[in-house]
Amino acid sequence: MQDSGSGLQDERSGISDQGSAIRVSLVVPAHNEEALIRETLRALDAAAHTVGVPFELIVVDDASTDRTAAVAAGQGARIVRTDVRHIAAARNVGARAAQGDMLVFVDADTIVPPGVLRAAVGLMQRGAVGGGASPVFEPATPRWAMWTIGVTAWFMRRMRWAAGCFLFARRDAFERAGGFDERYFASEEIHLSRALKRLGRFVILRDAVVTSGRKAAGYTPAQALWLGIRMLRPGTLKRRDRLGFWYGVRGRHQ
Repeated sequence: MQDSGSGLQDERSGISDQGSAIRVSLVVPAHNEEALIRETLRALDAAAHTVGVPFELIVVDDASTDRTAAVAAGQGARIVRTDVRHIAAARNVGARAAQGDMLVFVDADTIVPPGVLRAAVGLMQRGAVGGGASPVFEPATPRWAMWTIGVTAWFMRRMRWAAGCFLFARRDAFERAGGFDERYFASEEIHLSRALKRLGRFVILRDAVVTSGRKAAGYTPAQALWLGIRMLRPGTLKRRDRLGFWYGVRGRHQ
């Protein structure tokens, strides 16, 4: 796993009260997410309590300037602070701080149903190296965006690539794969999916997670198409300054 060199600070909390060693670490990277992270963490905590193994809930507060950390701590999360403004690196920071032998990465604007988390943990317990779940947008999202994510999810399922908003991996496989590739500011989940598939069974669950469509609300279909075309330029995914859709005023983990 690549080192972000961020000098993380760890505030201990967010550990389940099941009385034995942590098995599952739920890692949520967040930058300025005070508006949505409470609902995400409540859903994750509720889902984790149905799994039946000890877990911890970690929020990687990546340079937030709002109350993200305070809101997350209020939900019982363990706060790990970093200052990288880089989603792949923030996820790796969380993985290094995690105690579990099963890792689940969830975006701060994504709701994970209990059945999805139980299925993910069950697969890892039965030997799968990792996997993901298809995302769907919340109902208020523009229709063109709902269609787009449907097509994208279909394609990623065919390719067996996990969506960035929900990816799980056994720790040993995650470390052998090198963690999230920090050369990329976007698409890091695809590169990790490819690496994990080379190590063993990698599963995309049939059930979906629900993610926010807030980013799509600021674009027309034509603007979104042009954005997609621009992202095909060589080197774009390795440059944060070209990825305003994720790292602008409202970013992927903002």
